[in-house]
Order: sequence, then C-alpha cells, then structure tokens
Amino acid sequence: MKFFKLSFKSFLILGLVLSLNSCADNAKKNKEEKEKTNEKAEVYPSDVISFMDEWSILLGNGTRTEELEDFKHKDFFYVENEYNTEWVVYKTPNSGVTSKTSSNTRTELGQLEHWTPEEGGKLTGTLKVMHVSTSGDARVAASYSVVVGQIHSDEGHENEPLKIFYKKFPGHTKGSVFWNYEINTKGDNSERWDYSTPVWGHDMSVIGSAPDAYPEEPENGIELGEEFSYEINVHKGTMYLTFKSEGHETKTFTKNLLKSEFARTEDIPQQILTLYESIGRDGIEREEAYSGELNYFKQGAYNQTNGKSPEENLVWSTGADIYEGDIAKQYANGDYAEVWFKDATVGAGSSPEED
Repeated sequence: MKFFKLSFKSFLILGLVLSLNSCADNAKKNKEEKEKTNEKAEVYPSDVISFMDEWSILLGNGTRTEELEDFKHKDFFYVENEYNTEWVVYKTPNSGVTSKTSSNTRTELGQLEHWTPEEGGKLTGTLKVMHVSTSGDARVAASYSVVVGQIHSDEGHENEPLKIFYKKFPGHTKGSVFWNYEINTKGDNSERWDYSTPVWGHDMSVIGSAPDAYPEEPENGIELGEEFSYEINVHKGTMYLTFKSEGHETKTFTKNLLKSEFARTEDIPQQILTLYESIGRDGIEREEAYSGELNYFKQGAYNQTNGKSPEENLVWSTGADIYEGDIAKQYANGDYAEVWFKDATVGAGSSPEED
C-alpha cells in the first residue's frame, strides 16, 4: 500500500512536469507562429504584383537592382493599403540620381526581356497618380507631369516610341492623360521631337502663357487619386493602345512602328512646328521607324519635372524647385511625383481580334 501511494505520488509529479513542459512547448510554438505571422505582415511590392522577377528597377536616389523579390525602399518603392486594397507605390523627387541618358529622376521598372516590334509584347497597368510636382514653369510642356508607362528602344538613338503621361497644373482639380511618340530620327538625333496625342484632357502642347499663367482646366480630365488603366499591345509591328477609367470614355489608338508617317519635312505636324520652334527641332524620321530595333517596357514613376532652366529648353527644362537635390526637402515641399499601381501584367503581344 505504501508502495502504491509512493508510486501514485510520483505519477502525479511526473504528470505535472510533463504538463509544464507541454505548456512551455506550446508557448514557444505560439511565439514562433506569432513571429512568423508578424514577418508575413510585412508586405513587399512583389507580394502585390507578382511579375517583379521580370524587371530591374532604378530608384530616385540612383539605386539599381534586379533583385525585386521581397525588396522595398521606404522612400521610393513600397506598399500602401487603402480600403483593404494594396497598392505598389513609386515615388521620386524632382532632382536625384538618374540614368545616363536623362535629366529626370525616376522610380521605374525596366523590363529585362527585350523584343523587336515585329516580335511584340504586352504591358498592362491599373493605377492612380497621387502627386505631381507643384513647382515648375507653365510655359514648359513637361512641367507638372510624370510618365507612368513607356516603350524604350535599346538600340540606335535609344528613343522612345511610347511614353504615357499624366499632367496636372497647380490649382486645377483635373489633369490630363496623353501619350507621346518620339520619332526615331533620321540622321542627327538632336533634331528629335515627340508628337503628343490626348487621351483624357489636353495633349502635351497645351501650355501656359507665362510661368505662372495656366491654361483652361480640361473638362474630361482625370483627378489625382482617380483610377485608370492602360494596355500596350505590340503585335506584328503595330502598337495597339487601350485606356479605360470609370466614368470616362474608353479610348483606343493604333500606331505603326515599322513604317514612319513623319519621313518627309511636309509630314511634320503643326503641333511640332509650334511647340518646338523655340529650340529649333524639326527633324524627320527614318522611313522604317523602329523596325528591327530591340525595345523593352518601362513602368512606374518617371518624373518629368526637373530643375533645369527654362531658358535652355522651353519644352523639357521645367525650372522646378529642387533644394540642391535634398530629397527630404523636395518631399516636404511638394516637389516630387508619386504613382500607385494595384495591378500590372507583362507578356507576349497578341492579335487585337483575340482580345
């Protein structure tokens, strides 16, 4: 009987020890699971838009990387959650470190795969522009604007057969969405120019009469924070563009990238003769346009508002405030561009009849 009591007591002690160990194990497991949950709560752009492994990025401070899985930067490239929707934020100042071929800063993706217009490709994006620079010169066409998608050539002059812009003048509620085609210049590229086509609102050539005198606000424009989408589909040398936004007419455009419509002096549009008169650009395009050249897509925020003097170039030098390149001061004073994307895809071009 004494042996039984002793054994029973030992059994109780053993049970208590096992129970305590089990509680400790469960507590450790719960702690690990909680830590893992907290780790997952940190959302990266690659969690929102899954195609990041197909791109490199150049940030507004000059940082470049191809390692975009689980990558973000608090000042330029990160995720915002708004009303339970996650958005990838691209933010860049008026002045920072940029690419060798541009005076404009960007936080922008660059497609790793290259393709010719004959091979084609497709890029889509659903976005809203949250901010454009509030300083600049209203006489300069590029002022107060940001490029949110483009096709860039990687050969020849390395010009851009497509740039999609958003532009809003200070004091206006609505801005304009338009797209530009830059000629693949025949001969000297110093004579290059962009032809601009409006989507909603004005085209690029609508400018102010004085540095702080703004044109009329577009009636059918897009507001900051208003969602819209675009599709760029290049198929067998033809570029098909589609723009959609709730409450606005869907717009479609077609452009041949293999045969120029600007190959003769008499083909230069009046828009170009007027807008570029001050800088004397009146070149023509090679007849085969971008035929055979390697191209690639770009997407994000390519800020067009820089600090260069308008007296140098009344089309592209906006004279915006840059605070000697101090990014924190530019952000604090509204001298930056910010674009949010909630969805985007990239892939092969397709016949428009199949879409």
